[in-house]
Amino acid sequence: MSRDRSFGFESTASEVVADLDLSDLSVIVTGASGGLGAESARALAERGARVTLTARDAAKGEGAAEAIRKSTGNHQVDVMGLELTKPASVRAFAKEFEARHGRLNVLLCNAGVMACPLARTAEGWEMQFATNHLGHFLLAGLLTPLLVAGAPSRVVSVSSRGHRFSDVVWDDIHFEKRPYDKWESYGQAKTANVLFAVELDRRLAGRGVRANALHPGGIVTDLGRHLTQDDIQELMSRAPGGKMAWKTPEQGAATSVWAATAPELAERGGLYLDDCQVADERTSEDDPGGYEAWARDPESARRLWTVSEETLGVSFEV
Repeated sequence: MSRDRSFGFESTASEVVADLDLSDLSVIVTGASGGLGAESARALAERGARVTLTARDAAKGEGAAEAIRKSTGNHQVDVMGLELTKPASVRAFAKEFEARHGRLNVLLCNAGVMACPLARTAEGWEMQFATNHLGHFLLAGLLTPLLVAGAPSRVVSVSSRGHRFSDVVWDDIHFEKRPYDKWESYGQAKTANVLFAVELDRRLAGRGVRANALHPGGIVTDLGRHLTQDDIQELMSRAPGGKMAWKTPEQGAATSVWAATAPELAERGGLYLDDCQVADERTSEDDPGGYEAWARDPESARRLWTVSEETLGVSFEV
């Protein structure tokens, strides 16, 4: 690689992969019918990766896939239906993906919901935790044999700086006893995204699978479809200094794509990434970057794994 591989806040997904040949990669990007997922998929396909987009809306997903095929000239882009809040859908997806593709090198867990009104799955699980964490946990567990077979491989967990809003509240994860607060719910789900990467990396690093979590930045996408203007003002007020720096979707997808492909991360895992850099633990409330200590606590990561298996009624040999 001849050019300087130094990236930051303004870097785009295309810039991050510009000097890479990704033609050997088989990739899944969840929630890729628009926003950061679609841009991440496009950048990876641009460099030759074989990319599967997942979508709840098949027509919308196919529209995104066709746009990627046309813009990149890469026709190894397909769409598969996936509803992360429905374990049966996750299981069906994993089975069909194995039949279609046989191997997997990158699982980019991008799909999610943000600060939605209280809603529950058919099992009674709180929707943000179910979508952002439990669905991806089940998906990664089912696809682990393919990830190991495709090693070296990576799992990328899209978290958020919003993980600062709450640790996992172990005695009432699903808001059965406490009043529902959409920001606390979002915070614990995003904390779970980081803890998941920490524990998955601990379990699979020895078999060539590395996992990292990341904050993509503040971006205006469909993720914020539930937010009112008051919600946006509150979100901004929670930022250090009451200010938020916004990214374009092209910039917002950069850290996801960097986590999925960067040679400099080949032997590193269990990290929290921000602006295409490895972030440090926060040292003060005024620190605009970094992660809260609870999000990378190894004991909490192990506990979340156990709780997730018990909730889903599964036991992964991972």
